[in-house]
Amino acid sequence: MSFLNRVALMALPFALTTSAALAQDRPVVIRAGTLLDGKGGTARNVTIVVQGTRVTRVESTTGAVTYDLSRLTVLPGLIDTHVHIGQHFGKDGRADSRGETLAEAALFGAENAYLTLMAGLTTVQSVGAASDVPLREAIARGILPGPRILTSIGSITSTTLTPDQIRESVRKLESDGADLIKIFASRSIREGGAQTLTQPQLDAACGEAKAVGLRTLVHAHSPESIKAAVQAGCSQIEHGVFSTQEVLDLMAQKGVYFDPNVGVVLQNYLQNRAKFLGIGNYTEEGFAYMEKGVPLNYAMIKRAVATPKLKLVFGTDAVAGAHGHNVEELIVRVQEGRQKPMDAIISGTSAAASSLGMADRLGSIAPGLEADLIAVEGDPSQDITALRHVMFVMRGGKVYRHTAPTRTGKTEP
Repeated sequence: MSFLNRVALMALPFALTTSAALAQDRPVVIRAGTLLDGKGGTARNVTIVVQGTRVTRVESTTGAVTYDLSRLTVLPGLIDTHVHIGQHFGKDGRADSRGETLAEAALFGAENAYLTLMAGLTTVQSVGAASDVPLREAIARGILPGPRILTSIGSITSTTLTPDQIRESVRKLESDGADLIKIFASRSIREGGAQTLTQPQLDAACGEAKAVGLRTLVHAHSPESIKAAVQAGCSQIEHGVFSTQEVLDLMAQKGVYFDPNVGVVLQNYLQNRAKFLGIGNYTEEGFAYMEKGVPLNYAMIKRAVATPKLKLVFGTDAVAGAHGHNVEELIVRVQEGRQKPMDAIISGTSAAASSLGMADRLGSIAPGLEADLIAVEGDPSQDITALRHVMFVMRGGKVYRHTAPTRTGKTEP
C-alpha cells in the first residue's frame, strides 16, 4: 500500500466522526458504566456532562445521553511523559529518514500522532525534535487528530559546553517555544550508561531552566548521573536502569518524578532489531546491552514500586515501531513490577499531569477540567490489560473514536 493511501485510510475514521467532534454548541452527555476518576476513585453508573472543551458535571442521573458507554469503563485520557512522536521507519523499512522530503516526514509524524490518540493517549511529551513544533501547533488548531503535544524541541547533550554556554542553550530553547528542557546526563544504555555531564553543567542546565520557568527531564542510567541530576534540582529522571535503592530514596525525598521506561522501549528495539541494527550506536554490542537491560529493568521497577513516596509517572520512550503500543508500559509495570493496577492508572493520569504542571487542567475527571476521556472494555483497575481495548476517545471535548463494544474485549472490524 502506498504512503498516500495509508494517510487516506488513517484519516477516514476521523472524517466519520467530524460532525460529532465539532458539534459543541450543546452539552454532550456520556453515560459510564464504571468511572475511574484518575485519582483512585471509582463510581458506577454515572453521567459526565461536557460543554465545549470541559467537563461541567459528573452526576448520578438517568435520561437521554449522547454516548451510552454503560458497558465500558471510562477514565481520563492517558498521558505519556516521554515519546519521540516523529520517529518512524522510513520508506525502506529502516529507522533512517535519509532521502525523505519534509512533507513525507511530516506525514509520518501525523500518522504516529493518530495511532497514539487512537490508543487512548490524549497528551504526550515529545523529547524532542524541531519537527514536533509544527505538529504540536497543527493538532492544537483542532483539525488534525492527535494527542496534545508538549515538546523539548531539542536537548542538552554536549559534554564540552561551559555552564554559561549551557545556560545560553536553555534560553534559546525557551525562546524557540520549548515546553521543557531535555538533558542527557549519561550515555545510552547501548554504551553502558555512564555519567557524561558534570555537576556544574547539570546545575547550570536545571538552574537556568527553573529560572525561565521550564521543567527538566533528564536521561540518566547510572546512580551517579541520577544523584547529580537530583542534586541539581532537576524535575524528572528517565530510565534509571542501574538505579540503586539509595538514589530511589533520594528521588522520593526530593520529590523528583521518576519515569523508568521498562515495558516498551527496549522490547521494541529487540523486536525490530533488523530495522535499527547498523545505524549509529545500534550495534551488536549495543543490542547485547539492551538484552541485558530488560531483566535489569524488571528488577529495578520492583524496587521503585516498593519505594515509599517515590513519584512514578508513565512514560514509554516510544520511538519508531512503538507508537500506539504505549499502554504496554503500564501492563509490564503491573505484571513484572508488582505495581497495583490502580496505581499504574494514576501514574498515567493525575500523577503524569502533575509532573507536567498541568494538574489543574488534565489527568482526572472532574468539573472544570479538560474533557479528555477514554473508555475501554473491562476494568483496568482489576485487569490492567483492559487498556489494550480502547473503544472511545475524546480529547478536549471532541470525539475521535467511538467503537461498539464486543464480548471478546476486542475491537470490531
